[in-house]
Amino acid sequence: MVMGRPLKEDQAMDTTVNVTLIVAAQEEVVVAAEQESVPPRVAAAAAVTEFDQRDSAWTTRSQIARELQVPDSTLRYWLRRRWRHMHHSRWPPQVVQFLESRDGLAFLHVVLTAAHLVFVQANDCGLRQLSWFLELSGLDEFIAASFGAQQKVAQQMETLLIRFAEAEDQRLAAQMSPRQITVAEDETFHPDICLVAMEPVSGFLLVEQYQPHRDAETWNQCLRQKLQPLPVTVCQVVSDEAKALLRQAEILLGVHHSPDLFHVQHDMARATSLALAGQTDRAAAAVTKAEAQTAELQRQVQACREQCPQSSSLQVLEQQHRQAQAAEAAVREQYAACQERQQRAHEAVRGLGQDYHPFDIQTGQALDENAVAQRLAGHFQQLDQIAAAAGLSARATQKLAKAHRVLKAMQATVKFYWTLLEVWISNWNLSPAVARWLREDLIPGWYLARIAEKAEPANERHRLRELSEKILARARSPTGVWGTLSPEQRLDLERKAQACADLFQRSSSCVEGRNGNLALKHHALHHFTARKLQALTVLHNYVIRRADGTTAAERFYGAAPRDCFAWLLDRLDVPARPRTRRRHA
Repeated sequence: MVMGRPLKEDQAMDTTVNVTLIVAAQEEVVVAAEQESVPPRVAAAAAVTEFDQRDSAWTTRSQIARELQVPDSTLRYWLRRRWRHMHHSRWPPQVVQFLESRDGLAFLHVVLTAAHLVFVQANDCGLRQLSWFLELSGLDEFIAASFGAQQKVAQQMETLLIRFAEAEDQRLAAQMSPRQITVAEDETFHPDICLVAMEPVSGFLLVEQYQPHRDAETWNQCLRQKLQPLPVTVCQVVSDEAKALLRQAEILLGVHHSPDLFHVQHDMARATSLALAGQTDRAAAAVTKAEAQTAELQRQVQACREQCPQSSSLQVLEQQHRQAQAAEAAVREQYAACQERQQRAHEAVRGLGQDYHPFDIQTGQALDENAVAQRLAGHFQQLDQIAAAAGLSARATQKLAKAHRVLKAMQATVKFYWTLLEVWISNWNLSPAVARWLREDLIPGWYLARIAEKAEPANERHRLRELSEKILARARSPTGVWGTLSPEQRLDLERKAQACADLFQRSSSCVEGRNGNLALKHHALHHFTARKLQALTVLHNYVIRRADGTTAAERFYGAAPRDCFAWLLDRLDVPARPRTRRRHA
């Protein structure tokens, strides 16, 4: 049957097919497809679809085959294969007829490409799980679901992803506007050394590759190789205090190095939090023990008063009870002091992050490097006092001193920010009134808007958003400088203010998050090939989107790249047909 109706007499087919005829037909299909550079399965689906459209009571199969320029035996084999599938499938004949058609094959191509991109490449579910999905869904009747067949698809997709990124990097770099960028750097281990560098504003991965060493020269070579064709200039590097990263930034690149705030807070917390928490727990246990002892003595005193009020033991018990009460009060006082020290230490560590800004997050006023350094030094001094009062170990004191040494670098980062900001504003040739308005209103408003998205807890995030909106509303007042600008000037100054707000970078947390993501994927796969790591980089830069719908490449280059999924569809091979199952006696 073809199209669910009986065939004509000259189209009648036996249920047994000559093996030689099938092999010859397949060879003819391959030769014809190679000559026309069309995959054999696509050619077969197109021919069957055309046959269904042209088939009528006034035409024969041979005549249609001549019109399609397909050997009659080949067309006969294609039609018989579909007929057998329609009558031995779990799917209804109409579904089989559709999936064996040209449109159905395109549908299968989209489904398999999406499954590989989402399940295998982006989420690492594994090829065996994908084969299981094809079997459970019944699509293994139309798509080769074996591990070997799907492995070929995965390898081809990884190769195509790398080709896509290379082509898009070259195309987008040609139309990219020159600008200065910050680079966040860190290493991770799988256990091979993996160097990771990211542009923190856009989240675009510049470097993500395995290297035998992590010295400054290796870092510099990898970064320069990526940035050489790009119209960008690195103005600062943000990372931890590793010697190789410091040397690469300050000597090889000759740019400012911004210390990572997380590592400073981490050292401060490691020096104080565990020891203070231990003291608090021991004090709490002592309070519980003292309460139990006081309660027991109170019970004994009460029993003695009731049973033998004239006994001399009563006075002894009462004296012991008073001593126990005094001891309990002393232990409670010590417990309160431990709690107070622990709370102050927590506030000092947290306050370091709240005060390490070029603008006051309470008012939006600008702060120079001396004002910021004075605030930060207060938190360090508070921790030193707490450590001395708590009698912390020499090791804890050394950790605090290590964190304290970074204070000068943090002060230098604030100074670098204001110095470079003044250079940018002077290069823009703005009037004194516009430059002052930009520094005092527009840039602080956008800076607070930036940090509001990362602030914790929720009430602090809402407060910063309200303050940002208030300052931006003041900056955009029609009675001020804003009212004297044209729409084009307003848009240009808004973009420049956003760039100035993004200039201050104090953390490499974006790279730390990427390292954690890679660690989870490595845990699932146990091993990364260089090609797999490149494919993961492409997915991060060109496929994954933020809530606003933009990719990292679009934010970095300033222009939208081509759709990666559509690009893959045009180049990925169509799904392979499953091998014909042998019939057992």
